[in-house]
Amino acid sequence: MEFVTPRPTGKGPQEWFNGDVWFDVIHAGLEPSRLRANMVRFAPGARTAWHHHAVGQTLHVLAGIALIGTRDGTVFQAHPGETVTCPPGEEHWHGAIEDRFMQHLALWDGTAPDDDRPETTWLEHVTDEQYRTPRTRSH
Repeated sequence: MEFVTPRPTGKGPQEWFNGDVWFDVIHAGLEPSRLRANMVRFAPGARTAWHHHAVGQTLHVLAGIALIGTRDGTVFQAHPGETVTCPPGEEHWHGAIEDRFMQHLALWDGTAPDDDRPETTWLEHVTDEQYRTPRTRSH
């Protein structure tokens, strides 16, 4: 058993986020593990850029209300205790509603050593129009 020394909290780079976002790396899997886990905190209105993961991603909401957008224009709301999975290659974004902080646990797998795909591919920023799309709670 090993207690891991935590890394300092990191500020999300502007290339990947609109608004203020901070993350704590919880686990950055060393081979043979490829598990990645980050605790991510979004200021009100902050969000990721469009992106996708080679092996998919799971988001578990801890506080606030998360917004998760898909390329078909749907924007889902997820509340504390809810878990959302994004399959491999699905372009999506996630962030906080306009007037409340949001915190989620982001889990994903890195790619295998013989796989030349990046584990996360970052794309363009989410526009204000895309962010303000009416939201749905249907699952």
